[in-house]
This record gives sequence, C-alpha cells and structure tokens, in this order.
Amino acid sequence: MIKYDPVYFEDIKRVIRHIPDMDMLKGKDILITGCTGMLCSPVADILLFLNSEYSFGINVKLAGRSEERVRDRFSYWEGKYEFVPYDATSPERLDASIHADYIIHGASNANPSIYTKEPVETMLSNTTGLKVLLDHARDTGCKRLLYVSSSEVYGRKESSDPYPEDFYGYVDILNPRACYPNAKRMAETMCVAYSEEYGTDTVMVRPGHIYGPTITPSDSRATAQFTRNVANGEDIVMKSMGTQLRSYCYILDCASALLCVLLNGEKNNAYNISNPDSIVSIRDTAEALAKAGGVKVVFDVPTDTEKKGYNLMDNSSLTSDKLQSLGWSAEFSLDEGASRTVELFRL
Repeated sequence: MIKYDPVYFEDIKRVIRHIPDMDMLKGKDILITGCTGMLCSPVADILLFLNSEYSFGINVKLAGRSEERVRDRFSYWEGKYEFVPYDATSPERLDASIHADYIIHGASNANPSIYTKEPVETMLSNTTGLKVLLDHARDTGCKRLLYVSSSEVYGRKESSDPYPEDFYGYVDILNPRACYPNAKRMAETMCVAYSEEYGTDTVMVRPGHIYGPTITPSDSRATAQFTRNVANGEDIVMKSMGTQLRSYCYILDCASALLCVLLNGEKNNAYNISNPDSIVSIRDTAEALAKAGGVKVVFDVPTDTEKKGYNLMDNSSLTSDKLQSLGWSAEFSLDEGASRTVELFRL
C-alpha cells in the first residue's frame, strides 16, 4: 500500500508531462473501478493531484465493494472524491443518476493465486461487471469507457519477438488458469460489440508486467513478492531460473499511459503498455530490485500449488509503437523504477 511522500508527488509531476491533451480532463466526471488496486489507484492519485495542484476540477468517483477499503487507501484525499458502491461480480445496475464523462474499468482479480481458487469470480469480474458498466455508459451518454485488459490475451508463441497488438497466439481453454486471459479476450470483444451495436465509445489497454510501490498485500505476482522480500531486508527467492521474457513498466508510467489512451486512443482499439527500455527477463527485474535493496537473489523449488498460478506465457514482451504514436513515453528506467519501488514501499 502506497504511503504518500513528497517523492511520490514529485514523480507524479514527472509522469503527467507524458499525457498529451491533459487539459481535456478539466471539469470532467471520471468513474474508476478497481480504484484500490495496483494499477488504478495511482491513476486516481494523479487525478486528485491535478485537482489539488492545478485546479482541474475533476469529479473523481471511486467505485468499489468496500467504502472502508477505499477510505483507507485514499486517506490522504479524504473528502476529495465520491464513493460509488460497485461489485464487479454482480449484475446489479448502477444508479442512473451516477454521471460519468469517462469510465475506467480496472476491477478484476489480478492475483495468480486467486485465479486458481476463484476462476469463476475472475471471469465474472471481467464480463458481468463490464456489461454493467457498458450498459451504464450507453444509457447515460458517457463519452468513453476504457477497459484495462492484459498482455495475457496474446497467449503463447514460439518466437521471442515482442507482441504487436494484432497478434494472437495459443491459449488452452480447458486449463482453469486460462480463466484470466480468456475473460480478458471476451471482455475486449464485448467492448467493440457494444460500440458496433449501440455506438458506445470504448478503448482498451493491455498492460505488460507492472511493478511499483502500489502493490496490495494479497498480490502474489512475482514482482510483488520480490518487493516484499526487499522491503523486509530478505533475499529475493525465485521459484524458477527466471528466463521468461517480460515487458516491465513502472506503475506511474503505466498510469500516465492509461490516461493518455483514455484521451487520445482511437475508438475500438487496444494499446500495449510497455516501456521499450525495460523488456527483460524476470531474473533481470529481480536483480534490479535486489540491487536497490542491498539483498541477493536466491533460487528455490516451487510447490505444485505455486506452479498452477504461473503465467502460461514464456514470452510476454510487448511492442509499444502504437502507444508512443499517441505522444506517450516512459519516464522511469528499470533501475530507477526499482530504486523508487524499494524507497517508497519501505516508508
């Protein structure tokens, strides 16, 4: 959980320079689901910071199941946002009086250990929960809905070349772990289907492997575990040789990319979120975090339960040309992002 610090706010100032046409956010109503999660919580922080420092007048609406959890995460911004009750696994419609110029849907299980325990809920949050929001957008005149998808939609391929947005590989649909990528695939199709049938404006982002100090306590992804190891002064324990190739991106760079696509992305299009200078192996990332925290990387044998939650892709590196064509670029290198992650998470 992020602890607010002057360094964090200075970093927000750095990344907002990479959001073209940011003034389009002024005075808008913006509804965010998944607002306490790793990806969307810094998006909310950026919007609230723009209000505080630059008088943007954005009506920030944070949606979730637990008002207490939202309040705890955004205690620094108490009284500066509106809470909206929302359960991504429920078909219950949102109140028609809730207005939003933009909707950012980031509510989803994003925890590999939960995929294996709750595959049904994982699929529902990306389908049922999205349908509720698409219906709301259609019926209330929302300007645009941005759906936070995943690089896992690409599936497996043999080469180590980065995935462009128009390549799709193999996903074993009978593997329960496929609940996540297949739900994301269906959700993206649902977005463009609503656009085609009802004229709803939708756009999608496919984040790669995002890291940073906004990890949640339940996050079991490798970089989250590495971060907790380092913060506790422990050696990083890897459950493989870490040769899998990934596109890494620091969390605030991801947040600026998300807002860039919200404002500038082409309707019915999907955009990879990837720092082209941080396409490295899992082991490289572990070593960067270990170096930042003054610890070592060690290796251990994974349990069968841990193996079940593993990403099915050996290569999930992504191209970023399409995103960069919108005017976005990354601010943080892997080394600086790792250093900042350790610094802010240890506070």
